[in-house]
Amino acid sequence: MNARSIKNSALLLLTALIWGVAFVAQKDGMAYIGPFTYSCLRSLVGGAFLLAALPLLDRLRARNGGFEKGSGKTVLLGGAACGAALFVASNLQQFGIALQAADTNVGKAGFITACYVVIVPVLGLFCGKKSPARVWIGAALAVAGFFCLCLMDGVVSGAGLDLGRSDLLLMLCAVVFSVHILTIDHFSPLADGVRLSCVQFFVCGLLGLPCMLIFERPVWADIMDCAGPILYAGVLSSGVAYTLQIVAQKNVHPAVASLILSLESVFSVLAGYVLMPGAGLTGWEMCGCALVFAAVILVQLPSRETVEKK
Repeated sequence: MNARSIKNSALLLLTALIWGVAFVAQKDGMAYIGPFTYSCLRSLVGGAFLLAALPLLDRLRARNGGFEKGSGKTVLLGGAACGAALFVASNLQQFGIALQAADTNVGKAGFITACYVVIVPVLGLFCGKKSPARVWIGAALAVAGFFCLCLMDGVVSGAGLDLGRSDLLLMLCAVVFSVHILTIDHFSPLADGVRLSCVQFFVCGLLGLPCMLIFERPVWADIMDCAGPILYAGVLSSGVAYTLQIVAQKNVHPAVASLILSLESVFSVLAGYVLMPGAGLTGWEMCGCALVFAAVILVQLPSRETVEKK
């Protein structure tokens, strides 16, 4: 594995960490405002943050040898496509979390969302993106880990899987996030990642604006009470993490990227226990964490072709 691959994998890991903690912020936000309002505001905050930071980021990257901005048409087209997919996926996720019972650990939402780890390589086959055998094995390991991490305790206790409307929305969310990952894989080599990300957030926020005003009609005082979760999701989860995803995916196979990003499921459970009332990890949850980490390490191992070339 070369230095660039290691760097990009580390950036994707940081993205997964930020997203995992964001599940807590998303659940907290639902105590004050509706799903459309939350998703709209976090996207607009993310877009505004990137727009303000763009001149500084350009100067920093120019010092390091420059970068390809890509044509304005490509940036707008790619940003619009990514933004539309993100709008659908993020709102499905937000409504899924909103419909969960108040005492449901956010890790369950993290588990179902992270099922894109299997969907991405399947959809990739239709796009000519074949995945090596170790990626499919890693995907199977990861799904087993997600199950142990988020659902096995309920099965063992007799509570069952307890799948409902919220889980159906989160499953649909996983499908659309898979489309989002593949859309990024297509456009990220063609345009500057920061500009692409900036456009996608404004598109996502503007698509949500009429939905917010028509279906929820938020009150300013409630938005102010929710300022913390909105700023975390807007600046870090949206502005920083999604940009890291676009930048890092340029040189990473989409199926491998989805496996690394799926660690958000592990981080969401850990964040739920640290930042929300709860006990330590159970044996099944620790087993789940180990399986997911093993899956991510597996797909990072050099392939036989890579070893033979050295």
